[in-house]
Amino acid sequence: MTMSRRSWLQTGLAASALAIARKQAQAQPHQHAQPPAPAPQAKPLELPPPKPTVVPPKPPAGERYAPVIVPDGRTLPFERRGGVKVFHLVAEPIRHQFAPGLDVEAWGYNGGTPGPLIEAVVGDRVRIYVTNKLPEPTTVHWHGVFLPNGMDGVGGLTQKYIPPGKTFKYELTFTKAGTFMYHPHFDEMTQIALGMVGMIVVHPKEPPAQRVRDYSLMLHEWKVPIGAARPDPMAMSDFNVLTFNSKSFPATSPLVAEVGDLVRIRLGNLGPMDHHPIHLHGHAFEVVETDGGPIPREGRWPETTTLVPVGAVRVIEFIADAPGDWPLHCHMTHHVMNQMGHDVPNLIGADVSGVDDRINRIVPGYMTMGETGMGEMMAMQRPRNSISMMGGKGPFDQIDMGGMFTLLKVRNNLTEASANAWYEHPKGTVADEATASELARDGIKI
Repeated sequence: MTMSRRSWLQTGLAASALAIARKQAQAQPHQHAQPPAPAPQAKPLELPPPKPTVVPPKPPAGERYAPVIVPDGRTLPFERRGGVKVFHLVAEPIRHQFAPGLDVEAWGYNGGTPGPLIEAVVGDRVRIYVTNKLPEPTTVHWHGVFLPNGMDGVGGLTQKYIPPGKTFKYELTFTKAGTFMYHPHFDEMTQIALGMVGMIVVHPKEPPAQRVRDYSLMLHEWKVPIGAARPDPMAMSDFNVLTFNSKSFPATSPLVAEVGDLVRIRLGNLGPMDHHPIHLHGHAFEVVETDGGPIPREGRWPETTTLVPVGAVRVIEFIADAPGDWPLHCHMTHHVMNQMGHDVPNLIGADVSGVDDRINRIVPGYMTMGETGMGEMMAMQRPRNSISMMGGKGPFDQIDMGGMFTLLKVRNNLTEASANAWYEHPKGTVADEATASELARDGIKI
């Protein structure tokens, strides 16, 4: 697929057109740069729209724990063989969709990214086979898990590399409950950046008495050049696709709870470079656990934002007591915008008079945008295989956040219907334009 000069310029965010606008605003002569040809476009993936998991999954036969919910993900099945739980991971190239309109060639496990959640119970003996279908060697490191040194998965140090086409065996006993992760320890820069990450949950032997809605979210960041079909594993900054479980809003599935539920959210960060301050609206929570273990009760305090460092886990818990549709998102402003909102020349406050006339000679109908702020640019047309800055449609207007953003939907009576609908606000509880009588009553002069 090739992209014409016309279609490129009509996006309004293309670097060539905006460079013209910036140079014109600085009263400098402009040049028309030929845009690069994008990578060939594969047929878009056709995935169902995100839906919340209202009825939690049932535990495997013979197990007592409440399974963790993995929005937009899945859990790795196992078989019992002679008292050992046997799992099989396959490292392989995959096709993945971050959001409708942006499909990439990535690497992952068992057909997806993040890899499937591995669940077990304290005391379980597990045997995990890892088959390598990548074009280079790999290993698997069990991040935070206590195990024999030879099972730690560090290529060249604790084991041989797993060559392409070969299957290695890891065997260990889970000795402590908690939330851990897995990832390669060979060519980490490439393999982790392309999506080879996953979560591990080890449940205590005795399940808690209180009903828990337990969620797992893997945080990740990617750089996907506009029109490209593969993330750039060499990136050290300027990440333009930010994800929960490898999905960007509006493709992230919401989390749901009923008023009174204890909600646990397990946040793991195996992104290449950035820490993420994850903020929840409408509720305060406590950080109850890291990948190092549980935090004693006397060491906890209430928060609405927790920083999840690179290579770390933070587990938060709270009682869902406020009905509504509440955002859960990274609080770095560039991490809640999508791909087309990054790397744009700054035109705020610039005098761009005359620019439209000049560009319209090439692209009829073109309109320079961004000089009064970025809000007007969020719903503009975009090139193939890219996603706009804006997120999804909300009950009042477009939701102008994307990227590492999702919703916690709390309902008094949680049903499939209520979880899949927008929250119905009680009368008089929505911010709206003040009336003249209200302004006069309170002595507000405009």
